[in-house]
Amino acid sequence: MLANANVAATVAVKNLTEGQKFYEGVLGFKAAGPGEGAVLYDSGSSKLLVYESAYAGTNQATAATWTVGAELENVVRGLKSKGVAFEHYDDFPNLTREGDIHTVGEMRVAWFKDPDGNILALTS
Repeated sequence: MLANANVAATVAVKNLTEGQKFYEGVLGFKAAGPGEGAVLYDSGSSKLLVYESAYAGTNQATAATWTVGAELENVVRGLKSKGVAFEHYDDFPNLTREGDIHTVGEMRVAWFKDPDGNILALTS
């Protein structure tokens, strides 16, 4: 039913202006469409919708994941140089970590949070 429809990651922020500073200034997104209380960003062939909500940051799971392939280390380094702190989840079973990059099987992933506490991820 929905397998052929496009989907967008949706992330809530407490203050849209402050959220834009992070998503545009730190992560490098450019607004594709402003809206009332929301901003839409292009991300590759996908979309990221950032909207204002009092419930921002309450999700305890990963809200959005970007596949960056072989550039994972470079992207992590670049974000760290902009002040992004990476999360370490060393209690997951069968997971190892080297620096900020976790490995489980063939998957490599690095997690970080936006200023509202939304968990975001990068994977190879």
